[in-house]
Amino acid sequence: MCIVACLLFLITTLFSNCVYAATITTTSPLSIGKTLSSPGGSYELGFFSPNNSRSNQYVGIWFKKVTPRVIVWVANRETPVSSSTANLTISSNGSLILLDGKQDPVWSSGGDHTSNKCHTELLDTGNLVLVDNTTGKYLWQSFEHLGDTMLPLTSLMYDTPNNKKRVLTSWRSETDPSPGDFVAELTPQVPSQGVIWKGSAPYWRSGPWAGTRFTGIPEMDETYVNPLGLVQDVVNGTGVFAFCVLRNFNLSYIKLTSEGRMSIQRNNGSDWIKHFEGPASSCDMYGKCGPFGLCVRSGSPMCQCLKGFEPKSDEEWRSGNWSRGCVRRTDLSCQGNSSDGFYHVSNVKPPDSYELASFGNEEECHKGCLRNCSCTGFSFIKGIGCLVWNQELLDTVKFAAGGETLSLRLATSELISAGNKRVKIITVGTLSLSVFLILVIAAYGCWRYRVKRNGSSIVVSKDNLEYSWKSDLQSQDVSGLNFFEIDTLQTATNSFSMSNNLGHGGFGTVYKGTLHDGKEIAVKRLCSSSVQGKEEFMNEIKLISKLQHRNLVRLLGCCIDGEEKLLVYEYMVNKSLDTFLFDLKKKLEIDWLKRFNIIQGIARGLVYLHRDSFLRVVHRDLKVSNILLDEKMNPKISDFGLARMFQRNQHQDSTGSVVGTLGYMSPEYAWTGTFSEKSDVYSFGVLMLEIITGKEISNFSYGKDSKNLLAYAWESWRETGGVNLLDQDLADSDSVSSVEAGRCVHIGLLCVQHQAIDRPNMKQVVSMLTSAMDLPKPTQPMFLLDTSDEDSSLSQRSNDLFSVDENKSSQELNVLS
Repeated sequence: MCIVACLLFLITTLFSNCVYAATITTTSPLSIGKTLSSPGGSYELGFFSPNNSRSNQYVGIWFKKVTPRVIVWVANRETPVSSSTANLTISSNGSLILLDGKQDPVWSSGGDHTSNKCHTELLDTGNLVLVDNTTGKYLWQSFEHLGDTMLPLTSLMYDTPNNKKRVLTSWRSETDPSPGDFVAELTPQVPSQGVIWKGSAPYWRSGPWAGTRFTGIPEMDETYVNPLGLVQDVVNGTGVFAFCVLRNFNLSYIKLTSEGRMSIQRNNGSDWIKHFEGPASSCDMYGKCGPFGLCVRSGSPMCQCLKGFEPKSDEEWRSGNWSRGCVRRTDLSCQGNSSDGFYHVSNVKPPDSYELASFGNEEECHKGCLRNCSCTGFSFIKGIGCLVWNQELLDTVKFAAGGETLSLRLATSELISAGNKRVKIITVGTLSLSVFLILVIAAYGCWRYRVKRNGSSIVVSKDNLEYSWKSDLQSQDVSGLNFFEIDTLQTATNSFSMSNNLGHGGFGTVYKGTLHDGKEIAVKRLCSSSVQGKEEFMNEIKLISKLQHRNLVRLLGCCIDGEEKLLVYEYMVNKSLDTFLFDLKKKLEIDWLKRFNIIQGIARGLVYLHRDSFLRVVHRDLKVSNILLDEKMNPKISDFGLARMFQRNQHQDSTGSVVGTLGYMSPEYAWTGTFSEKSDVYSFGVLMLEIITGKEISNFSYGKDSKNLLAYAWESWRETGGVNLLDQDLADSDSVSSVEAGRCVHIGLLCVQHQAIDRPNMKQVVSMLTSAMDLPKPTQPMFLLDTSDEDSSLSQRSNDLFSVDENKSSQELNVLS
């Protein structure tokens, strides 16, 4: 059988129509009939003909193992070749160049690199790169020259000062890859939005970006797993819109079709599944109902005038020509705060031509619009803030569900007429509510009766649950773990007295306790309503019981009694690091020497988790409140409920439910759910900067541009080497080493690099901290956003910090999700 298999392999190789090349060089060009494959076999580069004719050949990239073929990038879109001797090679000046049969250039990557000592590779991401043989630097890459398709890790962008932008351009038709009528781009508005242009006219727009979603796409609700991310730097006039990997799908792409549709597709191994497509209805066409018109997706007729407005031309409106829109029926008086009012329209796509105002809440937004005579409406949107309109309201769409609330400015007389209608509605609603309450009371009585009858069975159910959990634990290798009785822990904590309360976390309250032998313990009592279920509870027990290191907190045991779930730890007399670091008085107790020792201790604990223990563990929730301090101020990493174990040959994993704490999350984890030891490295970098500055990342804001902690650290490092970043309350201490502090800032910035591959591992971090080795230069972190307040007007607050868990929909993170 082996011989037969080998013969078949040789025959297939010898008589195959395609010969696979590893790279393209000056001596090894890519010709028609040959292809270049990515190392993992996901993508392929070669010549193709979209209409299966030999007369028009294009150089393109496609998914290698997908049928029918999906082209994701084309080099010579406007200039096909027809000669069978055409080839793609490296020119004498180091450019990637396509030559026709007469060896005349048809297409080139451009640039004058003055060296042909380079080669071309196709990466596993689908990125075609021209690589300098000496430095390994990318001289050119296809990801920066998009066609009609975005692959994961590609991005649209604008750079206003340098007049640059990266856009998608559709094919002319399904069989003609030359540039078509449609262009998709990211706008430089604040906040930005995506727009598809047809020629010089807008064709469709997404609505403004609100942190994790586009407000004009109702499908992007709290349950939507968003593979998109958007970052704006208002001060420098730049913006990046990135497409991330769709979780649990190896292949995915965004395409701007020749008909002007933006389509997100994902592959489940056998078929392509449509993740999103827009425009989704006729209402999504830009300005369908004209100025002050409202396009109702589920309505008939489709176009209506906004409240207080009437068609500009009744005849045209009745005939279905809505392009001229509507005009105001009663003029605004603009004579003070009481002269006009607002009518609230819910579930709408915010109109175009919005402006971001500096008002901090909805009431200020309301008053600010009312004071401005030219203001026609406002909307206060979560994730954005206050948007106002000072001109015609154009491209307003009404959804069946989702969307935002638009407050439309109207004359008082218009509001009064609307109020009379509301009185009738309220009357009917009150009667209906009374009937409903009667039914509810009757239902409650029935329920109470059933509860009394079924009470005994519930007790049995709880006993079975308790037995099941204990049985699962006893079947695991959890040597050294004690099972405490609930009575023992109640006595130790004085019945969980408030006087013994050490603090409250996302999953429960921690109490100090004293056992009968005088040993002090810390007891974490999980709330009965906690989203930390059996998996996380078991996970923490199994992990900590098997991990022993001086910089990891030690788990002594647990207790399961009915619905009660408790974890018992060694008691840390100095509680958590945040109780010192962010307290104006107690922070003086941890001078620079102690802070530096804490940094090193945390780093050593992470090295143990990542490399030195027989388990490979990624913590996933490293933050200042999860660092406990013993009596000698030695740090101990705690809270392993979200931690994950890796196999020895495993380097990363992904999840459909992103959990952890924003601000400490690495970009790849927050956006795509992909996590690795480099995710912990990112969190450690943020933690370092907090320890150095004594400032919380969630509350830090500096200067008139309200720079967040990462932005300020980057600026400080560039200007002073980071020495001025040290907590000012320690500036006069004898233990302060400005050189040491500046070096720690440098290392912290290396840890928060945008790309995981650019971050050091924790073993390297420890070497950097404990030696005088030269440090590589960091690049500006991509998440460096100048957070918005009244002056900077940025739409996205990147330093907002809140815990995210798997079941709290109000806090669930779907993100550059």
